Amino acid sequence: MDRVVVRLAGDSGDGMQLAGERFTAEAAAFGNDLATSPNFPAEIRAPQGTVAGVSSFQVQIADYDILTAGDRPDVLVAMNPAALCANLADVPITGMIVLDADEFTARNVTRAGYTRDPRTDGSLADYQVHEVAMATLTREAVAATGLGKKDAQRCRNMFALGLLSFMYGRSSEVTETFLRAKFAGAPAVAEANVLAFRAGWNYGETTEAFPTVQVAPAVLAPGTYRQITGNTALAYGLVTAQERSALPLLFGAYPITPASDVLHELTKHKNFGILTVQAEDEIAAVGAALGASFAGALGVTATSGPGLALKAETIGLGVMTELPMVVIDVQRGGPSTGLPTKTEQADLLQALHGRNGESPVPVLAPRSPSDCFDVVLEAARIALTYRTPVILLSDGAIANGSEPWPIPEIEDLPDLRVDFATSPNAPDGSESYWPYLRDPETLAREWAIPGTPGMEHRIGGLEKSDGNGAISYDPANHDRMVRLRRRKIAEIAVPEAVVDDPRGDADVLALGWGSTYGAIGAACRRIRRQGRSIAQVHLRHLNPLPPGLGDVLRRYERVVVPELNLGQLASILRSTYVLDVRSITKVTGMPFTAEELQLALTDSIEGTVPA
Repeated sequence: MDRVVVRLAGDSGDGMQLAGERFTAEAAAFGNDLATSPNFPAEIRAPQGTVAGVSSFQVQIADYDILTAGDRPDVLVAMNPAALCANLADVPITGMIVLDADEFTARNVTRAGYTRDPRTDGSLADYQVHEVAMATLTREAVAATGLGKKDAQRCRNMFALGLLSFMYGRSSEVTETFLRAKFAGAPAVAEANVLAFRAGWNYGETTEAFPTVQVAPAVLAPGTYRQITGNTALAYGLVTAQERSALPLLFGAYPITPASDVLHELTKHKNFGILTVQAEDEIAAVGAALGASFAGALGVTATSGPGLALKAETIGLGVMTELPMVVIDVQRGGPSTGLPTKTEQADLLQALHGRNGESPVPVLAPRSPSDCFDVVLEAARIALTYRTPVILLSDGAIANGSEPWPIPEIEDLPDLRVDFATSPNAPDGSESYWPYLRDPETLAREWAIPGTPGMEHRIGGLEKSDGNGAISYDPANHDRMVRLRRRKIAEIAVPEAVVDDPRGDADVLALGWGSTYGAIGAACRRIRRQGRSIAQVHLRHLNPLPPGLGDVLRRYERVVVPELNLGQLASILRSTYVLDVRSITKVTGMPFTAEELQLALTDSIEGTVPA
C-alpha cells in the first residue's frame, strides 16, 4: 500500500500515547513520511472505562509526501469497549478493528454506555474484527519477570504495538532498544515490556490471522531527518536563536497545557546557556522575560490562551519600551479554561488587539510541527531587528503532532547577531545616550545594556519623548510616537505570499494560516485529482500581512478561509482589503479533516455556498 492510517485507543492509563509514539518512531526509522494526531482527555484521570477517559493516537505513514495524520483509520486498535464506542464512527466500512477481548466484560460494556455487547449485536458486522485476549496473553508472556497482575497488565500496550509492528514489517530492534533505555532503572519492567512486545509480534506471526502490509520508504529530499513534535521544534529553534544571536536566552514560563513541553525540553539544554525559569504565575513569567531583554538577553515566554490574556499588560510594556521579546502562544479551545487538551485557532484577535492603547506587535504562525523551528527563528529575527515583542501562534494540533524534519545545515541558518549601543549618540553633542533615536530603515531604537559606561538611561511604561526618552505628556509627541510605533511594525520586511495555483485558471482561492495547512493542502490535492482547479495560499505572517496580498486576493472570484474559530482572519481580510471573504469555521476542538474541507471547497467552486 502507498499509505495507511492507524489509530490506537484505550483508557487514559493504557499507554496509547507511548505505543503510538513508538510505532511512529519505527516508521520514521524505516523512512516513511508520517504525520500524527494525539488526542487525550483533559482530566488527569477520568473514570476508568468511560468514554470521557478515552485517549487515542493516530498516525498516517506513507511512501509519498503527506500533509495530515489522515481522516479515518484503516486500523483501529481498541483496548476496551469505551475506546470502541468513542472511535467506531470514524472507521470506514470494511476497516479493521482489533479488540482486547478480555476487556469486554459486562461491567465494562455498561460503563462504556452500551446496552448490549457490540461484538454480538451486529453493529460490527461490516468491519474486519479481530478479537485478541491481550490481557491474558500479556500476563502469560511476562510471568517470568515476577511482576504482579496489575503491573503485568500495564504492558498490554506493548503487546498491541508488537502486533502492529508485525503487520507492517517494522523493525523490532528500534522499540526494544528504546524500552530497555526508558526503563533502565527498573530491569524487571524493561524486560516485561520487551517480552510483551515480542508476544504481540509472535501472535501475529503464528496465528496467520492478520494481513501483512508493506508501505515503502518515502522519496524525500536528501538530508538527515528526525521525527519531531511542534513543541520540540520550538525548543530547538530557541536554542538555535540563542546560538545564532550570541545572546543569553531566558525562558520564563508557567506550566500550562499544551505549551508546557517547550519548558520541559528547554530545561534539558542548559549546556547551551539557556536559562529556564518556572515562575509562580504567568505575569511573573513574562516579567522575567522582559526584564531579561532589558538586561541585554533574548527574553522568551510561552503559554496558552488564558496565559496570553494575563501577559497582555507586560507585552504592552514591551511595546512602549521597545524591547525584543518572543511570546509563544500554543492555542487551545477557549474561552477561559475551555478545552485544555483540544486544539483551536481562536487567539488571533487577542494576539493582534488584546492590549490597551495602540500597541501593535508582529504576529506569526507555523503551519506544521517542523515549521515551528523556522518560525521561531523568524520571530527572534524580527524581535531583535525591530526591538519589539513578537507573538507566535502555534496550537495544540501542531504542538503534539509530529512529522519528519530535515535537520538544517548551520550555514543556512540566519545570522541573528545584534550591535548594542556603546557610545553616546545625543544629537546635541552632549556626552549622553538617547534611547529613542531610531534606525532610519527599520525605525528600531538603539539597544544599550544597562551598566555600560556612558549609556545610562531610563525606560518604562509612561510615554517617551521622541529621541531622548524623557517622560512626556505632550499631545503632539504622543501622536508622533504612536504613529512611529505602528509604522515600525507595518513596515517590517516580510516575504510575499506564495500562491499554489498549478493551472493558473482557478476561480477559488483557499487561504489559511497555522495548522489548517495540512487539511487545506490535502483537500486541494483531492480536488485537483478530480480535474477541478483551485488555488491555495497559506500565511505565516499575520501582522504585518505579506506585501501585495490584496492584489493576490482580487485575482480570484471567491476567497475562502477555513479556520478553527468563527472567522477571525476572514474578518481581518474583509476589513483590510474591502473584499468578500467567505469563512469555513469549526470549533469542536478537533482539526479539520481533508474530507470535510474537500466537500466545503468543492461547494465554493460550484458556487453553492452563499456569501
